[in-house]
Amino acid sequence: MDKDVRAAFEAAKGFMPLDEGTALHAAAKEAAAGLGLPLLEVGTYCGRSTLLLAEAAASAGTVVVTVDHHRGSEEQQPGWEYHDPELVDPVTGRMDTLPHFRRTLHAAGLEDHVIAVVGRSPQVAKVWRQPLGLVFVDGGHTDEHASADYEGWAPLLAEGGLLVIHDVIPDPADGGQAPYRIYRRALASGAFTEVSATRTLRVLRRGGGPFDRPGAEAGGHGK
Repeated sequence: MDKDVRAAFEAAKGFMPLDEGTALHAAAKEAAAGLGLPLLEVGTYCGRSTLLLAEAAASAGTVVVTVDHHRGSEEQQPGWEYHDPELVDPVTGRMDTLPHFRRTLHAAGLEDHVIAVVGRSPQVAKVWRQPLGLVFVDGGHTDEHASADYEGWAPLLAEGGLLVIHDVIPDPADGGQAPYRIYRRALASGAFTEVSATRTLRVLRRGGGPFDRPGAEAGGHGK
């Protein structure tokens, strides 16, 4: 990882620690160099992880597409644990991470390597058709949102592409289970094999197996 990009990553607002960021960057470098296809991120927030994907994409002559409505996820709303009042638009009174994201990219000099899509992930996935080299799922952490991100984007991965899921927490006492459930679901489908695990970050490779049907859950768990 370039030292300037690392410094920008550490300075940006966000929740990903450096060891997980290093693993994400390595996966992005592999996918970008190996397939030459766009990299896709669900859940932009203020662009902390986008920087890592953008540097990897730039080194291989491709781009990262990052999708977010920029109104904050459930736990970032007023009164919740991860709320940051600095991210509230004083005019609308609503969360708005988009200006902060743009400043993050500008500071790192990576604006030309990122396509920012402002919208809800399932709606964007419905109109996206190009194969992807990597899909990084780090959006809403409810079962509804995590499942929609998985069902919308994972089928668009090219064979050999990487599915990266953040906040995979096996023990419910330690945190929410929605990302863990889509991780288990991906493995149970037979379409993915695990490549690496770094703290709560999981990297899976898309093989040639069939993709699981929408609504299926690993181990028979309901949403």
